[in-house]
Amino acid sequence: MANDARPGADSAESIDFRTLLESERASLARQLDELGFGGVDSTGLSYDSNFADSSQVTAERGEAESLATELRNALAEVERAIVRLDSGAYGICQRCGNPIGEARLEAKPAVTTCIACAQLPR
Repeated sequence: MANDARPGADSAESIDFRTLLESERASLARQLDELGFGGVDSTGLSYDSNFADSSQVTAERGEAESLATELRNALAEVERAIVRLDSGAYGICQRCGNPIGEARLEAKPAVTTCIACAQLPR
């Protein structure tokens, strides 16, 4: 089994990153469900087509779809982080190859770069 408490696995206060990632995944999936975008074929919240203010409905639908896109992207990042955890590559900066600080991983478990590389232009 992969080292789920990477980096800093030797410390007594090591963080269980698998638990953090799985919790984040569950939270994102729940938020998508609440918006009505949880299933593969989900199209979001349903609206009454006879509602008098169709511009409001259109705006709300656009906001919901935009939020759902952000949530799906975040969920995909978490899924990729879990794959990295399983392969032993979790906690390693994808730009420079150095370890990502434990505090950064705790704050953003799906992060792919160390703080130094995150500050560099793309």
